[in-house]
Amino acid sequence: MLGRSGFSRPGGFRPENLGQNTMAMIGNVCFSVFVIGVLVFTIMAATYEPEDPLFHPSTKITTFLTSKSNATFKSDNSVVRTGEDFMAANESVFGSIINMTDVDNSVSGESNEADATQCEGNSGPIDCRDPEVFHLMMRATIEKFKDIHFYKFGKPVAGSNDSTCDMAWRFRPKDGKAAAFYKDYRRFVIERYENCTRSIVSIGEYHTGVKARKRKKNQKGGLEKTSSQPDQVNALPVVGEFVNDSLPVVESESSFSRGKYLVYMGGGDRCKSMNHFLWSFLCALGEAQYLNRTLVMDLSICLSSIYTSSKQDEEGKDFRFYFDFEHLKEAASVLDKDQFWADWSKWQQKDGMNLHLVEDFRVTPMKLMEVKDSLILRKFGSVEPDNYWYRVCEGETESIVQRPWHLIWKSRRLMEIVSAIASRLNWDYDSVHVVRGEKARNVDLWPNLGAHTSPDALLSTLRDKVDEGRNLYIATNEPDTSFFDPLKDKYTTHFLDEYKELWDKTSEWYSETTKLNNGVSVEFDGYMRVSIDTEVFLRGKKQLETFNDLTNDCKDGINTCNVAAN
Repeated sequence: MLGRSGFSRPGGFRPENLGQNTMAMIGNVCFSVFVIGVLVFTIMAATYEPEDPLFHPSTKITTFLTSKSNATFKSDNSVVRTGEDFMAANESVFGSIINMTDVDNSVSGESNEADATQCEGNSGPIDCRDPEVFHLMMRATIEKFKDIHFYKFGKPVAGSNDSTCDMAWRFRPKDGKAAAFYKDYRRFVIERYENCTRSIVSIGEYHTGVKARKRKKNQKGGLEKTSSQPDQVNALPVVGEFVNDSLPVVESESSFSRGKYLVYMGGGDRCKSMNHFLWSFLCALGEAQYLNRTLVMDLSICLSSIYTSSKQDEEGKDFRFYFDFEHLKEAASVLDKDQFWADWSKWQQKDGMNLHLVEDFRVTPMKLMEVKDSLILRKFGSVEPDNYWYRVCEGETESIVQRPWHLIWKSRRLMEIVSAIASRLNWDYDSVHVVRGEKARNVDLWPNLGAHTSPDALLSTLRDKVDEGRNLYIATNEPDTSFFDPLKDKYTTHFLDEYKELWDKTSEWYSETTKLNNGVSVEFDGYMRVSIDTEVFLRGKKQLETFNDLTNDCKDGINTCNVAAN
């Protein structure tokens, strides 16, 4: 007994079992790690929300905008997406559609003073105020334009002579995907017979009924069904209405001195792409709204060389040429830079208005919340990319300050041209987007694009997707449209330049933009062309994209398809 240890050795720890125990322990640890991994993955899968491809984080946008590499990825100079592109376009938003039954019911309850008078045959002018004439015009309109939905008819007014009446209406294409209303006004030629019956002889072309364009004050409405969501209906853009994009002015010295303002000055954003401009501008607008301040904005912008015929950056362009300033000034607090500084120089010292200068983009909007000074001036330096405005909205600010996309709409003057083209095609056409030009010639990055967009290849692709004989709008950067002549055997082809009169010297667009530009004519530049071409394409009933439907090449060059999808 004295020669033996006082501790007994458990059988499991005997030397001959050590290897088995080690392997069992390792197995248990690995299984535990596996179970924990499965649990973590399950939780992540249940709570993960996929990133919205339309709103990348600021860091990803920054990487894209500031990239200087020679990789195959190419900067996207296409048309920017704006607020109305993100609005819901389901029918419940737009209200009730007016149909024939509504027209009949609207007239049955109205008295017609003409019934009380003796019929005088076909003598005398047509009374455009007569409910029966209104009824006749609405029925003729609904019968003729079968591819649009009507939401409102205005009261007819006298036209150019005794046998014409002008009438306006609000509508949308039946298959419309854009969240917007359109307004048309046309001239009706009406004939009256000996027995006092009347008929519509003809309905004029788009926007011929100019006397019905502007609704007169105190004029009773025509026919409009009550919407269950009037606020949403009123928030939608109406293409075709008068545009009032005059500059806002401060009412008085006292209201100016009580105001709080934000100014962004300098920086390297000028003359960049429109995507870059908008990303930075919306950062400034978002900060102004977060701080509850008026944004002092420069309406003079520089158009990047990628959009100009001169291939040079061009200063002196007006924000209002490209975006809907009327909507912006009604929905947000903004002032023109020149007007602001003129008022500031008059009243700043007199009224004791102070300026708070910020020269570091890393000073967040949250740190400026307590600033009481009348003006916060963010001054940006000369070193890119740290002098880009959008840097203010990166980092922790990204989750606090939201870019107000809903405040930026496309220019209604440009959208009016889009509406005019679509209306000439009766909103009943298909469309194809054909990218050629430099990309088709660069076989290193786009090896198949040239062949896949040749006339023979297009005919082969379109054969199974677009019915023969259809109106086909071709949005393209191919300068020689005769290239597409072989398609005319199967389709009625249309191109943007067929509609040059909509922006030439006789057009409403030309006269309005010239007036806006202090009497100096405005060039119909490359961005405007691409914008309208794209928007007409997007209103086609069937739409075929180059890099989705015509070729298997990647939009930004070889080996970039997966990058573009991320």
